[in-house]
Amino acid sequence: MKLLIIGATSAIAQAYARIRAQAHDEIFLVARNSERLQILSADLQTRGACIAGTMSLDVTAFEEHEAMLATVLEKLGGLDTVLIAHGTLADQKIAERNFPVAEQEIKTNFLSVVSLLTPIATHLEQQRHGTIAVISSVAGDRGRRSNFIYGSAKAGLSAYLAGLRSRLHGCGVTVLTIKPGFVDTPMTAHLRKGLLFASPERIAGGIDRAIRGRKDVVYLPGFWFWIMLVIRWVPEFIFKRLKI
Repeated sequence: MKLLIIGATSAIAQAYARIRAQAHDEIFLVARNSERLQILSADLQTRGACIAGTMSLDVTAFEEHEAMLATVLEKLGGLDTVLIAHGTLADQKIAERNFPVAEQEIKTNFLSVVSLLTPIATHLEQQRHGTIAVISSVAGDRGRRSNFIYGSAKAGLSAYLAGLRSRLHGCGVTVLTIKPGFVDTPMTAHLRKGLLFASPERIAGGIDRAIRGRKDVVYLPGFWFWIMLVIRWVPEFIFKRLKI
């Protein structure tokens, strides 16, 4: 498989890349930190991956996305699967009172993905096969007072992916929306850990199964489907009073 991973140094992306390395995939890695990229590249090669290349990229530099894809296609010699795994989790209290912080959160978690997928989706549509997998979040299923800036970005992302899925359905391209719950990663290091937290490796395994199974939407771990089903059905006059 010819695989592009954007946000490759995130904990979930690294765990997924290690799974695919064992399958001897050809992988191109994109992330912001070039030093961490090189460490990851070396690790994956020892595990069996063929690393076609790496690129340091600020995902909010929208003007660089088309050139990035051109480089990836040249180095990989094609493209089968794309995993987009970057994201940030801003402090809600700061973001809700400081628009530049909220704006950056939306740019990183939503607009950057739209910008990246504009040329990627067009390429896969033209070749009439491939898979796009994007990490969204259960936080996008309903706005909660504790993270509604982040959640609104993920809600927009999930809606965008649903529309893109419909657009590409007839040309053999799968669009997978990945909705993890709490994951024990550096992004959630400030949160108190509990029974609902999952390891990056558990999430990565679920992503691998969902991609191979050509799924449309997957909640990870699966029990989050039922949790969010209940949360979505709570009436608004009750929900607005909940401190969650």
